[in-house]
Amino acid sequence: MTKIDFIYFDAGGGHRSAALALQSVVHAQVRPWEVRLVNLQDVLQSQDVFRKATGVPLQDIYNLMLAKGWTLGSSQALKFMHGVLRLYHRPTVKLLEQYWQQRQSTATQPDLVVSLVPNFDRALCESLRSALPGAPFVTILTDLADYPPHFWIEQRIGQQQEQYFICGTDKAVEQARSMGHPDSMIFRASGMILRPNFYQPVKVDRAAERSRLGLDPDRPTGLVLFGGQGSKVMSDIARNLDNTQLILICGKNEKLAANLRAMRTSAPHFAEGFTSEIPYYMHLSDFFIGKPGPGSISEAVAMRLPVIVERNAWTLPQERYNAEWVLERGVGMVLKNFRGIREAVEKMIGSLDSYRVQVERVENRAVFEIPDLLARLL
Repeated sequence: MTKIDFIYFDAGGGHRSAALALQSVVHAQVRPWEVRLVNLQDVLQSQDVFRKATGVPLQDIYNLMLAKGWTLGSSQALKFMHGVLRLYHRPTVKLLEQYWQQRQSTATQPDLVVSLVPNFDRALCESLRSALPGAPFVTILTDLADYPPHFWIEQRIGQQQEQYFICGTDKAVEQARSMGHPDSMIFRASGMILRPNFYQPVKVDRAAERSRLGLDPDRPTGLVLFGGQGSKVMSDIARNLDNTQLILICGKNEKLAANLRAMRTSAPHFAEGFTSEIPYYMHLSDFFIGKPGPGSISEAVAMRLPVIVERNAWTLPQERYNAEWVLERGVGMVLKNFRGIREAVEKMIGSLDSYRVQVERVENRAVFEIPDLLARLL
């Protein structure tokens, strides 16, 4: 049976989610593949270069930044991180080579390696070319576009950094071309990888479910979501939208959820903690408010919700193009900051029908398309 390794890590959660979603579709399509999920953090644990430099694993720092809102200056932090990775590049490649060689010696080597992580693709590619030169290497961008240099797409010079790319936007395709990668090694998917349940109808009575949650069944409703770690800005949004009906998803931040439940507001608010039922809550909503993450935006649009996001100096650099994409496709509004959220929501509610027309035009079937692309590489 063909063996495929999906490489992910837990910085932000979107990489693991994409790997799991793709694995589930491969299984549902009954392909003769054994898909193994490989946590890069576990492989590199003995050579965790970021832990050596800072005392904390990379994915933990990233998740803490999101939860606390410590993203101002993240462009400089990214440059520092890339400097650390370059400093430890050779030891990282050596460790990865040993990992692939061990897989080879135990007859568990992959026939194809798929990276769903940024920053480490140079090391992954070099180690594979050395240890398993027959295994194709493909990177699936889980961002709408790259943030050069050294984030998703490395410069190709001759046969160095020979890899395939699966890109979810025309912007990312052009970026791969500009870095010297030929069209024959660049594939265009129709968007970001989403879990299959975002494509399944939510079979509940919308009005009845709103009432069950203590909401007005006939009132326009916003969904506020800032990833699996939540964000303290949600409290400010809830206060500023005192008169707007909201569903607030706080992720693993139970303290935030408790504070929001205790907040007194003019319009009904419902706060939820960590949940896997995001499609259900999106089905009960009319529009989305959150950070411009590629997953959150794509999920909202798939559920036919126009979005309100912000873009400023606090926005993660790799997510800044996402705000441009929202405006290019006309699927929502981009604010300089959420202090203007009250006025933005009033405009959004007044123009919901026109925004819904634009949202309906976006068709993303990437999670079902990508297995066919991987089959071509095999």
